[in-house]
Amino acid sequence: MITVAILTVSDSCSRGEREDVSGRTIEEMLPRDGFAVAGRSIVPDDRDAIAAELVKLADHAAVELVLTTGGTGFGPRDVTPEATASVCDRMVPGFGELMRLEGFKRTPNAVLSRAVAGIRGRALVINLPGSPRAVRECLEMILAVLPHAVEMLRGGGH
Repeated sequence: MITVAILTVSDSCSRGEREDVSGRTIEEMLPRDGFAVAGRSIVPDDRDAIAAELVKLADHAAVELVLTTGGTGFGPRDVTPEATASVCDRMVPGFGELMRLEGFKRTPNAVLSRAVAGIRGRALVINLPGSPRAVRECLEMILAVLPHAVEMLRGGGH
């Protein structure tokens, strides 16, 4: 069983002005027989707040996978990739590359995603887009490889 935390990055959701549909979409898509959602949290589009929550989740909540949604675009407050990179020990470029490449086949705008992935301690952190449709599409692209990735982080072989 993989323990997962879901972090929604959104000013409007953090203020209670909008429902967290993307975070819910992630939770609904994770197969119950392989993933256990330890919790969901919401932070505003603020680099320090995002970084602090990622550290808390990866270091103190003992989760093995943190999936973020939101803050990966070109907007002036879109800083999730920078916050993620600032707290990760090692980056894992393949996840972002795959999501952009496969996403481009559906819409050219997929290349505008700045999503990154990295490892903090023994937790894998992956940025997903903010829209529910894009979350669904991107998570479908990477879902099959997540169990193997986490197994490797646990010390399993290649």
